[in-house]
Amino acid sequence: MGQYIVRRLLQSVIVIMGVTLLSFLTLHLAGDPTYFYVSERASEEEIIATRIKLGFDKPLPEQYLNFVGGLLRGDLGTSIRSRKPAIELVMERLPATLELTFFAMFISISVAIPIGIIAAIRRGTAADGGIMLMAMFGQSMPSFWLGIMLIIFVGLQLRLLPISGHVPIIQPLTEGNFNEALANLPSAIRFLIMPGITIGLFSLSRNARLVRSSMLEVLSQDYVVTARSKGLSERAVIMRHAFRNALIPIVTMLGLEFGFLLSGVVVTETVFSWPGVGRLVTNAITQRDIPVVQAAVVVFSAMFIFINLLVDIIYAQLDPRIRLR
Repeated sequence: MGQYIVRRLLQSVIVIMGVTLLSFLTLHLAGDPTYFYVSERASEEEIIATRIKLGFDKPLPEQYLNFVGGLLRGDLGTSIRSRKPAIELVMERLPATLELTFFAMFISISVAIPIGIIAAIRRGTAADGGIMLMAMFGQSMPSFWLGIMLIIFVGLQLRLLPISGHVPIIQPLTEGNFNEALANLPSAIRFLIMPGITIGLFSLSRNARLVRSSMLEVLSQDYVVTARSKGLSERAVIMRHAFRNALIPIVTMLGLEFGFLLSGVVVTETVFSWPGVGRLVTNAITQRDIPVVQAAVVVFSAMFIFINLLVDIIYAQLDPRIRLR
C-alpha cells in the first residue's frame, strides 16, 4: 500500500510540474509579456525598464525557474489591474466556488446513485425508461440556458429563490466562526439552490447512467447469483454485494467530476453573479490580467490532482488488486 501511494505521489508531482510549465508558457504565447504590464502610451524607456524589473529580459529557462521558485513561496505574480497578489485574489474567491462545487456534487451524488440503482434493478420497466429519458434530457441541456430559465421562472416570476448574491459558509469556518457559519446556512442554501442545480444537473444525468450500467454489469456476476441462492434479502444482495463492487467506476467518475464541476462554474458564476473564482477568471481574461488566470489555473489544477490522488487511494481500499499494479 505504501509503495502504491508513493508511486501516485511521484506521478502527481510530475503532473503538477507539467501544469506549471504550461501555465508559464501561456504568458509568452502572444509574444513579449512586458506589454501586458505597461500602458499603450508607454515610452520605449519605460518598456525596457519594466521588462528588466519583471525579469522578462532573461532566458526562458531562467524565467521558468524563477516562476517555480515564486510558486513554492506562494508568489504567482501581481494582478495587472488591481495591483494585488494574484494568488490572494484567487484565494479570496475560492471559498465561494468550493461551496457551489460541493453543493452541486451533493445534488449529483445524492440523486444519481439511488435512481441509477433503481433503473438497474428495474431494467426494462417504465421506471427505467423514465429515468434514462430524464438523464438524456439533463445531459443535452446547456447549463447557461438552464440557469437563465431558472432565473426567469423561479426567481423573477415565482419569486421563490434569490437570483444572485452569496452568503458565505466556508469562510467563517476557516476563521473559526462556527456559529456564524451555522447561522448563515439556511440563507446560504437558498442562494445555492439555483446555481447548484444548474451545474449539477448534467453531472447528475451522466452519473445516473454510469451507476445503472455499473450495477447491470455486476448484477449478472456469479457471486450475486450465489448470494441470492443463500437466501439473502434483495436489499442485502444489492447493497452489500452488488453496489460495493460497482463502486470503482463510480468513484472514478466522481473524482473526475470535481474537476468538471470546477470548470463548469465559470459560466454559471457569470450567469448568477456568483463571487467565485470562475467569475474572477472571466473578468481577468477580458482584461488580459494574465497573472490572475495563471494563479487560478495552478490552484484548480493542484486541487484536481489532489482529488485524483485521493480517488486512487480509495481504489486501493475498494479493490486490493489495484495496489499491485
